[in-house]
Amino acid sequence: MTAADPSGSDNDDGGVRAGVWATLGEARTVLALERAGFDWVGVDAQHGHFDDAAVRALFALRRAPSAPVLVRVAANDLTLIGRALDTGADGVVVPLVQDASQAEAAVAAAHFPPRGARSWGPLPGSRDAAGVADLPRPLCAVMVETASAVAGVRAIAAVPDLDMVFVGPFDLALALGRDVDELLADTAADAPLPTIVRACREAGVLAGAFGGSPERAAALRAQGFSWIAVTTDAGVLQLGGEAARAALARSS
Repeated sequence: MTAADPSGSDNDDGGVRAGVWATLGEARTVLALERAGFDWVGVDAQHGHFDDAAVRALFALRRAPSAPVLVRVAANDLTLIGRALDTGADGVVVPLVQDASQAEAAVAAAHFPPRGARSWGPLPGSRDAAGVADLPRPLCAVMVETASAVAGVRAIAAVPDLDMVFVGPFDLALALGRDVDELLADTAADAPLPTIVRACREAGVLAGAFGGSPERAAALRAQGFSWIAVTTDAGVLQLGGEAARAALARSS
């Protein structure tokens, strides 16, 4: 899989793509994470420190893509989605999608006509409008984070040209009035996470989710999710610091 083909599924972990979620707002940290062996990187422009300028700085510095970098935009908005893709993002993650009509709006915002409604603007590499047809197809993921979205997930997943349904388990747990780890452990056939994974498989789209820690990522993998944010940029620093201290202790 390359950054130009972010929907690929070949890897050495049964088709699971281990990602990292970037929140700190630092472009060089994201580029280092991209080179660190993760299968994909999520850049958080909704709750993280990545404003429009930080996202643009990131992709202006990016020279040799090695893994897909997806931007979680702040809202399901035509302009925000288009601006993220104009910077050079390989795809977008669109939050708080409640039904199929909102999923269709997200897909339309991510694609140029005739499929979508995205407008052309100055793109990296000074490509003009005549080269739009040659651009890599962006990955479009929509987030399922509420009870109503879970109830309509089969219709959401079936929206043409949607690539991924992405679960925010913390927001979903809040919306359902449940503990997040209890939600992750619930494997009943009619439970929320199995319902989402089943809808994705029926529609032939990817099932993604935010884990935030290796332990929660393992629970999501067991549920059948294939694109999982295993940790965050801050989490990588913490895990690396703990590993360095442990290595020093072992050598003393």
